[in-house]
Amino acid sequence: MRIGLTYDLRDDYRAAGYGEEEIAEFDTPETIDAIASALQTLGHSVERVGNLHALVDHLAHGRRWDLVFNTAEGLKGFGRESQVPALLDAYGIPYTMSGPLVCALTLHKAYAKRVLRDAGVPTTPFFLVEKESDVDAVDLPYPLFVKPVAEGTAKGIDASSRIDSRKALRTRCRALLAAYQQPVLVEPFLPGREFTVGVLGTGEASRCVGTLEVALRPEAEAHSYTYLNKENCEQLCDYALADGESARRVEPIALATWRALDGRDAGRVDLRLDALGRPQVLELNPLPGLHPTHSDLPMICTAKGMSYTELIGAIVDSARARVESVPELRERRRVSTGRRASRTRRVSSALPV
Repeated sequence: MRIGLTYDLRDDYRAAGYGEEEIAEFDTPETIDAIASALQTLGHSVERVGNLHALVDHLAHGRRWDLVFNTAEGLKGFGRESQVPALLDAYGIPYTMSGPLVCALTLHKAYAKRVLRDAGVPTTPFFLVEKESDVDAVDLPYPLFVKPVAEGTAKGIDASSRIDSRKALRTRCRALLAAYQQPVLVEPFLPGREFTVGVLGTGEASRCVGTLEVALRPEAEAHSYTYLNKENCEQLCDYALADGESARRVEPIALATWRALDGRDAGRVDLRLDALGRPQVLELNPLPGLHPTHSDLPMICTAKGMSYTELIGAIVDSARARVESVPELRERRRVSTGRRASRTRRVSSALPV
């Protein structure tokens, strides 16, 4: 297949003057090189497209692909992860990973928790602080945990995120509201073990591929998988493949989460145990990091004996199966392929012999 590769590259935004935390969710050149290499090893032709603006330019100039492998996170707003999927939907071009509705829903953690609650998936009660005065209405047991409602890579989470008093809650919420210009999610602090579950596939074909337990080293920032800990995970965190009872407890909940929120192709579900040892869903990541050795999903797959190329192949196979299962998309792809072949024949016939 001819596959377009969409992504946000850290170096591009760093050169434009953005700070390190602002670009933390974006990809490194090593990640894009690894994805492209795996796709080529699988026999596909790869075109590196880049970010949303590059995609717009490519589409305006008539570029099309059989499939787009999408890792673009977007830059601003609650819908930033939805921008590339929505544009590809408008052009009828199939792509990997979740669609615009799922990307927007899961980015806004409070909305996602409401859907999970309605679906009967265990997740903590919460309160959404949209302005400082909302702190007065928070009625949850201390200690609490607070974070921006729509950030990834643990942005906005540090040692001050665990809250023990209303005064500290007000101070922290005020700081996050100012820094991130978005509501703050307040929920009970979960003191138990933390797990991240890798999921592959879509709908009934989805499955848990494995689970990692995340443990902080003594020198790590206290109490949780903070931005600092995550960015420096090789030095500050230990990861252990969970099996036996731990996996049996968290993986069915992770899979129920994936299906309730309609995740597609590949992603991660993060969970943590409460004071009674019960798993609670923290969030679903529909655009998982794909660095071969630094990102959680590839680490899970490696620990389970699945190579990086096999992981990328599984993502492509899941996306292709979705396209082939929808007659409209299958016909659109057939017509698009036929038009490309026709253009090629016309160009070839005009060449001198």
